[in-house]
Amino acid sequence: MAEVLLAGEGSDKKVMLAIDESEYSHYALMWVLDNLKDSINKGQFIIFMAQQPPNYNYTFAASLGSARMYCPTVANSDFVNSAQENHRKLALALLEKARDICASKGVKAELVTEVGDPRAAICSAVEKLNINMLILGQRGLGKIKRALIGSVSNYCIQYAKCPVLVVKKPQAATADQKSPTFLF
Repeated sequence: MAEVLLAGEGSDKKVMLAIDESEYSHYALMWVLDNLKDSINKGQFIIFMAQQPPNYNYTFAASLGSARMYCPTVANSDFVNSAQENHRKLALALLEKARDICASKGVKAELVTEVGDPRAAICSAVEKLNINMLILGQRGLGKIKRALIGSVSNYCIQYAKCPVLVVKKPQAATADQKSPTFLF
């Protein structure tokens, strides 16, 4: 099925995989390389990672311990610049590791990173780069967490301007569940 979605003349088809530092993103990358390798090698494969924007609203404990103060001037400090630089270095390191994994499987990948909320940054990159298919890993949030904090994959399904493939990591069998036995 993916072959049909991605097939086309030349190398004008672009597939983007959005990753983060989670095991679900790693699983999605490995799934894509194992199942869509031929399709993504026919076009352009982009690995994207959003860098969390800096949080300028820092709260510090006062000397009495119960009072709090808001300090907007911290936004210009070396601390915030250092935090931004660390976020950038982490994103680049994770992207490089993903590119190395792709290279070991014979797939050439381009790397893109952008600062912003992951949901908006992914959808923005899809539009800017004219992506033909977006691939995401599903984190497996429960209904309550998904309702409270929202799901990146649900957001992208609604707002990305291309088809979205969500790769769900299978649940590991617990001691109470018996794994099926197949006889050949």
